[in-house]
Amino acid sequence: MNQEDLKRVVAREALGHVLSGMIVGVGTGSTINYFIDGLAELKDQIKGTVASSQVSAERLKQRGIPLLDLNEVNELPIYVDGADEADDQLRLIKGGGGALTREKIVASASSEFICIVDESKLVKSLGVRPLPVEVIPMARNYVADALTALGGRPVERKGFITDNGNLILDVHDLKITDPVSLEAELDHIVGIVCNGLFARRPADLLLVGTEAGVISFP
Repeated sequence: MNQEDLKRVVAREALGHVLSGMIVGVGTGSTINYFIDGLAELKDQIKGTVASSQVSAERLKQRGIPLLDLNEVNELPIYVDGADEADDQLRLIKGGGGALTREKIVASASSEFICIVDESKLVKSLGVRPLPVEVIPMARNYVADALTALGGRPVERKGFITDNGNLILDVHDLKITDPVSLEAELDHIVGIVCNGLFARRPADLLLVGTEAGVISFP
């Protein structure tokens, strides 16, 4: 199977966790697009969805899947999203699509966070890929200096504005030995809206599409 096949397989596996009457949190990205396409088959069985990005919201609307605002929802039993990296402790790096802040909000509001990835995203330790950080525009240089002081090499994602009207700095070369502590440290840098480490609130279930089938952690 190629990578797209693996994404389809793991997205289909995640659909098995969607129960009748649920409100489903829906993430962002290429793997999640397959999940949304499959969710269209269940749209008459669920109460609705909460999207983590405008891109996913549009795809849900196009598929005729009911869309709700998170503020309208009292309980969000499940959230399904992808990741740029995942380790075997279910800690993640997210934000390649630039929706990290809303993704972290919806993940935090959910009772169960299911992360779906193909096997190329599974790493021994986080930090192989750059770490996305959402930044208030006026704080770009200040935040970049702070990230450089931490040993990173921040690069502005050119031509990209988040759904919240902010910038993304992709931080290369960070040594992520303690993801939980680093996530907290980054959260305390003034001007950072959100960082792409999902370690303090990791996934509850990680589904990985492999050539041998879908494997799960834990």
